[in-house]
Amino acid sequence: MSKKSMIQYANNDSKSVFKKAVLMKKILRILLVLVLVFMTSSFWFTPLVNWIQNIHPAANLLKSGEVPKTSLTQPEDQTFALANVEIGQNKASVKKKLGHLQRETANEFGLTWSSYHNDYQNFVAVMYDRKGIVQGLYTNQALLSSKKGVDFSSRRKDVQKELGKGLNKIPYQDFYLEIDSKDQYDIYLIDGNYITFFYDIHDSNKVTAVQIINQKLEESKESPYVLSNSSLQSAFEYQLFDLTNAERVKRGYSLLDFNKNIRQTARKHSADMAKNNYFDHNDLAGNSPFDRLQADGIVYQSAGENIAQGQTSSIYAHQGLMNSAGHRKNILYAAYDELGVGLAFDKEHVPYYTENFIGK
Repeated sequence: MSKKSMIQYANNDSKSVFKKAVLMKKILRILLVLVLVFMTSSFWFTPLVNWIQNIHPAANLLKSGEVPKTSLTQPEDQTFALANVEIGQNKASVKKKLGHLQRETANEFGLTWSSYHNDYQNFVAVMYDRKGIVQGLYTNQALLSSKKGVDFSSRRKDVQKELGKGLNKIPYQDFYLEIDSKDQYDIYLIDGNYITFFYDIHDSNKVTAVQIINQKLEESKESPYVLSNSSLQSAFEYQLFDLTNAERVKRGYSLLDFNKNIRQTARKHSADMAKNNYFDHNDLAGNSPFDRLQADGIVYQSAGENIAQGQTSSIYAHQGLMNSAGHRKNILYAAYDELGVGLAFDKEHVPYYTENFIGK
């Protein structure tokens, strides 16, 4: 082999080694970038996802898969039905239509709400009497069917066009209840039932929830507020939690987990407001919701609080919160993943509700 040829081969080997060195440097740089991206993802990726989810809720993935919508049919006996269930039907027929019972909680009528859903999709609450006959229904999802052409696409003006103006009072045994809905709901007496249409004032006053209560059961109340007890306290708390999740699911947001430690924080604030006759996010010692959470050792990256007072049930409390811009934002905030609900009654049995949300 000539000297010239040997030099040529040597040059080729040097170039090969140089190319390999350059390639290794590129690979190391890429690996270093990937490590840095992974280590700092909590600082930029989560906020980015939350920003996307708040801009477009449909981008938010539910913890559960999509469940087929209930196929609605026109009511047979009543003017209105929820999830094809009507007042007066029996428990066995309801079970065939709605499937597995998820939770039973006491209510202000001395009976219980039985909630049916699939990870809060197709959510409906049913109230049975002691003979297993349906006496009450509620949903905040598009499960309303009727003989009047009213559904969840209807606006308040459409409902009133079909049914007229709502009632201005309800007679009870020893008192009348004056209805001051502030244009957020209408109550009608139809088919021997009180039917409440709740409207979303932030969405063209569309129907956003419906409650149907048997007339005799509603009018059997002896006072606006029922006698408070620990069973009703816990029931109202879980009802408000379930209503919140059902609301989030129908709008494309992820489910919240119930946090019992946060519930204690919320209960203490409700109890303080009830005992000392005030209504505020800051307590009388000047502590904010964030101060109270931190004092109880609750760790979070984001947090918010909703409070309500005076509503006779969790249903009315929830619907009122949804029509309040700030409270609505908490209910539908994508970054939250846990919720604690705490309730307390004052000496007149008036309920105070506190919801504490956190994101970790």
